[in-house]
This record gives sequence, structure tokens and C-alpha cells, in this order.
Amino acid sequence: MSESSKDENVNKEDKEDNESSLEKDPGALKDELTLEERLQISEEKLLRSLADSENQRRRFEKEIKDAYDFGGFNFAKEMLTSLDNLQRAKKSIQDDEVLKKSKEFEKFFKNIEIIEKDLISTFEKNKITKIDCLNKKFDPNFHQAMLEIEDENVEPGTIVQEIQSGFIFNERLLRPSFVGISKKKGEKSEKNK
Repeated sequence: MSESSKDENVNKEDKEDNESSLEKDPGALKDELTLEERLQISEEKLLRSLADSENQRRRFEKEIKDAYDFGGFNFAKEMLTSLDNLQRAKKSIQDDEVLKKSKEFEKFFKNIEIIEKDLISTFEKNKITKIDCLNKKFDPNFHQAMLEIEDENVEPGTIVQEIQSGFIFNERLLRPSFVGISKKKGEKSEKNK
């Protein structure tokens, strides 16, 4: 064996010994690092820890704000059913010819209107607002199309009928408005051709 190949074998054995000693004792690498390198590594770890702490603090603040702003979201959604039922009852009473003839009808009807106004006022105080949609352009983010109505007087895609009111809670959609939108006469048959 030549001397150069002996030197290579010795170098390989030394390298393997160093690697195996690093595997057994990871602290051996730290001994080889200079003081400045160890300081830099420690500073990086500290900065990462501070950034993680700051991110977590921001996340907690956002969760607390969301809980405060939208904590009543499910309750508000359930209360819409009460308002819908009250409005259906009001319409039913208004359309009943037998009740209209009763002498107590006007008094009873006014009381229902007062309750409805109070409920709507309470909603508005708690940042629950009705979506104004009639004669506006259809927006799938706030409206749900239930039917199309042929109407030559308005532009296609305009809301011409509100079937059920939609509401927004603190800038978040609580329920979309169920609407009827306009279309031109014969528009469906043109698409089918």
C-alpha cells in the first residue's frame, strides 16, 4: 500500500470516529463552536421565542374580540325565527276577513305591530340589521335566488321580490335574503336553443 492511500484510510477512520463521537455526544459540536456562534444561535432562539409569544398574544386578543363581537351569533340566528313567526302571524291576521270584522281587531293588530317594532329595535341595538335588497342587483354573498320573474321594466338580475328578509350581524351574514330576481321574457327559451 502506498503512503497516500494509508493517509486517506487514516483520515477516513478519524472522520468516522469524529462522526460517531458526535452522535454519542452532541455537546461535542458545541465545544467546537466559537463563543460568537453560540451567542448568535442563542439570540436566534430568543427572537423566535419572542415572535411566537407575540403571535400567540395577538391570536388570543383576536379570539377574545371575536367572542365578544360574535358571541351572540347563534342566539341572534335563533331569534330570527321568532321575528319570522310574528310577521307571518301578523300577515295571517291581516288577511283573515272574519277577524277584520271584530271590534277588537285594530287594538290586537296594533299590539302585534308594537311587539314587532320592539323586536326589530332590539336587533338594531345589538348590531343586527336587515339587508335592504329590493330593486338592487343580485349579490350571491347576501341573497339567495328562489325564483325568476319575467319583467321587461327592469334590468335582468335585479331583485324584484323579497320572500324572506336577510340579516347581517356585526358585518357578518346571519341569513341571506330569499329573493325573486328579474329576467327578460323568453330568456329561458333562448338558452335552451
